[in-house]
Amino acid sequence: LNEAFASQLLACIRELELDPARVNLDGGTIALSHPLGATGARITGKAAAVLRREGGRWALATQCIGGGQGIATVLEAC
Repeated sequence: LNEAFASQLLACIRELELDPARVNLDGGTIALSHPLGATGARITGKAAAVLRREGGRWALATQCIGGGQGIATVLEAC
């Protein structure tokens, strides 16, 4: 999850009933940075790297967009 601040991440985990052990395995935006103009590439690239490293089948990369919008990308290992 692309978190702008810690309380937002905690609210998403609670409201969406996510397993905290499976969210942002290597840390989120707070830990890994928020490079202007490249956040989406960083988040999606990190999701692909973790998917490969963990040997999973699916990964989900989410990003907020200004004006209350957002986007989600589902990655499937091949």
